Parts: sequence; C-alpha cells; structure tokens
Amino acid sequence: MSTKTPPSLLSLTIDSTVLNLSDITDLSSIPDHILLDLFLRILRAGKLTEKVLKLLIATGNDEVKSLIQALNIQHIVTPPVLPTSELS
Repeated sequence: MSTKTPPSLLSLTIDSTVLNLSDITDLSSIPDHILLDLFLRILRAGKLTEKVLKLLIATGNDEVKSLIQALNIQHIVTPPVLPTSELS
C-alpha cells in the first residue's frame, strides 16, 4: 500500500499563482529558480496570455526567455484602431 506524498508549500503556492494570474501585475519578486516552474505550469494550464507573457519577459529571467524563444512564442501585435468619422 503506497501513500501519496502531500504537495509542498512551494507547489501549492505556484498552483495558486497560476489560478490567480489575472490579479498579478508584477512577477519580478519571484526568485529565478521558481519562475521557470511557474512558466511551465502556466503553459500546462493553458493560461498564457499576452499580459502574462509580458510579465514573464519583464522579469529578465534568461531561462524563461530561452524557453519562450525555443517554443517560438511570439507577441500578438494588434494594429492600432484608427478613429473613424461617422457618416451623416
């Protein structure tokens, strides 16, 4: 009979971060060795958005940047919407 090892506090924290990504505005305080694990969990959960990608890149973490490049993840460039005049 095998017993399942309970998750670590770090693992639970990363999972909680992934679930609450919409509330996060800065990832720079997260230690580098945790950022890669966070990024991989974000990908697995399907939570990578343009906002999250910008937050991850802004950390300056070389491993995360390399993985983004290796996976060929690119920014979505949205053309600016030009104002139009209404026709009378």
